[in-house]
This record gives sequence, C-alpha cells and structure tokens, in this order.
Amino acid sequence: MSGEKNLEKLVRSMSPKLNEGEYVFVTVKHFGEIKREDTICEFKEAEGITLVMDKTKADGLGLAYSFIASWITLEVHSALDAVGLTALFAQELTKHNISSNIIAGFYHDHIFVDKNDAEQAVKALTALSKSY
Repeated sequence: MSGEKNLEKLVRSMSPKLNEGEYVFVTVKHFGEIKREDTICEFKEAEGITLVMDKTKADGLGLAYSFIASWITLEVHSALDAVGLTALFAQELTKHNISSNIIAGFYHDHIFVDKNDAEQAVKALTALSKSY
C-alpha cells in the first residue's frame, strides 16, 4: 500500500491532529528498565539511542530531557518518497517562529513542537491546508 505523492493533494488532505499529552526526547545507552511499549519511537545514533516517549513515563523512569513537546499527526497517508511536504510545512511553521522536529512513519508524518506552540502550529498547518 503506497501513500500519496502529489504535493497539492497531500497539503489539501494533511488534516493536522493534535494528540493528547506531553512528549519528550531522551537518550540512553541501552533500554535497561525501559519497556519498548512505553516508547513512541527510537532512533539509534552513535552517541546513544534517542527515544520519544510520554513525559510521565520518562519522569517515572528518572530520565533527563530538556524539551517538552506536543505531538501533531498529519492524517494523510504520505508516500515515503513524496517530495516537498516536509519542506512546505516546516517553512510554514518557521513563518510563525515555531520549531519542529519531524518523524516520518510509514503512513503519516509526525511533528513535535514546543508544547506552548501546539495550538498555533495546528492553526498554521490547517490554514496552509485550506490555502491549497
């Protein structure tokens, strides 16, 4: 099942959804006490394993973090080889001085923004979608 590649269709259909909760990025050398079902995603880097997880779970495990994020899912099934969507929404968020950390899943793009910018980010992305 492949996703959409047409940029215009992607933008018009992206439907940003703000997920409930607060999320953090942490880094560990190994999983240790961390259960994989408690993480949203992981990425192995030379320096350690980056985990994205619910803030309350990170707090319960005593994990350090410096950024508390809100998680926005673009509810359009974008193809992994689609061109331009990430650049377009990142540019739109930049216009509103909103930092974004983007993770592409098989079906959707996921954007993590500062928790204080979440509502403004959803409004900006929704306006971008409606402008196409």
